[in-house]
Amino acid sequence: MKEQQTVKELAQKFEITPQQINTWKRDFLKEADTVFSKGEKSKKSEEEEKKDQLLKVIGELKVENDFLPAVRQV
Repeated sequence: MKEQQTVKELAQKFEITPQQINTWKRDFLKEADTVFSKGEKSKKSEEEEKKDQLLKVIGELKVENDFLPAVRQV
């Protein structure tokens, strides 16, 4: 990020393609505001957490629905 070396020099030093470095840099800059935030959840993690909670509820409801017909037959 400090551009002390060229992308070409870095690519040679770490034996990767210059395109990979440019991709990493672009991705980092796109999400830079969330990288160093302390204690704050990124939007992705909040969305993932909500998705996980919903999947858990769906799973619990499915178990209940599968269990109820078995109870009625007894």
